[in-house]
Amino acid sequence: MHDGDVVVIGGGYAGVRLAKRLDETARVTLVDRKEVFFHRIASLRAGVRPDWSQAPFIPYDRLLRNGRVTLGKVVRLDTAARQVVLSSGERLNYDVVVIATGADYPEPARFNGTTTEEAAESFAVHQQKIAGADRVLIVGGGPSGVELAAEIRLSRPDAHVTLAHSGGALLHGTGSARAGRKAQAWLESHGVEVRLDSFMAPGSDFGTYRDARGTVIEADLSFWATGTTPNTLWLRLAGHGDWLDPSGHVKVDRMLRVEGWLEVFAVGDVNDVGELKVSPAALAQAEVAAHNIRIYLSGSGRHRKQQRSYRPVRRTPLIVPFGPADGVTMLPVPGGDRAVLGGRATTLAKAKSLKVPLMRKELGYSEV
Repeated sequence: MHDGDVVVIGGGYAGVRLAKRLDETARVTLVDRKEVFFHRIASLRAGVRPDWSQAPFIPYDRLLRNGRVTLGKVVRLDTAARQVVLSSGERLNYDVVVIATGADYPEPARFNGTTTEEAAESFAVHQQKIAGADRVLIVGGGPSGVELAAEIRLSRPDAHVTLAHSGGALLHGTGSARAGRKAQAWLESHGVEVRLDSFMAPGSDFGTYRDARGTVIEADLSFWATGTTPNTLWLRLAGHGDWLDPSGHVKVDRMLRVEGWLEVFAVGDVNDVGELKVSPAALAQAEVAAHNIRIYLSGSGRHRKQQRSYRPVRRTPLIVPFGPADGVTMLPVPGGDRAVLGGRATTLAKAKSLKVPLMRKELGYSEV
């Protein structure tokens, strides 16, 4: 029995998991502007290595048995009529709508266009630029910046690679000084120039960049791994700016509902839950939201179950690959610290496969 229409806006990690969990109990429509799921975890390697160009793309066709996936761009929520409005003019009725539009990432961890061919072509452009660059600059010493620097160094051992970070230690946002030291030691041992306390800005001349002290760094190619932006501009343009906090994230309550709206949920990178914006957290939010949506759709009843409050994931394992055969893994342990594991554990957990088989299985493709 399928009770109620649920429209999930966005087919990223949270949207896919939530749609899958509700497929047996509701009439689910997943709307995304992309024709395939984009496994962003594999995107940095795909932007460097041609043999990985297709790895991030997984079709949606096996995700839902009962529901459907619609290709389209959402431009408005008509909350009075309870309809999702697409740019094509199509309107999708909903009893519950879920905002799961994620965040926009810097290149090359971005899906450009709407088709696999367009996104793969963008990867090819990055691969060609990296292959032809003598001096490459990566700005940002968080997990993405470190991972990208390692991928480029392994692909281009003859190029001069610089990683500039505004903080005093790499991976400082993870809370593990030891992991930061391991990352810096690996990069420097492989010939990457690591510049700490270097807040970068584009220079006045093409191909030059300056830090806050005025030091000039020359580079043929640069990548800025300095953060993400929630994909909520469409909500602001549609008159729902009051749903957003100053950083552009959707404000939600403990049940992951948009504040003041019982039938509107927001999950994943797009909301204002105070936790690291990583895929395990997005999947955990999807599980709680799916439970709460089932309770909402079931209506009142003597034996009605209670909705669940979401508990932010404060301490989650973090894995930073240094290419396919090395890296650092941080595991939370009692007492507030993190255990730090090295290359062997990281290779098995993520570095070699970048979790591609796991996500293919999530979308219904069980073959390796």
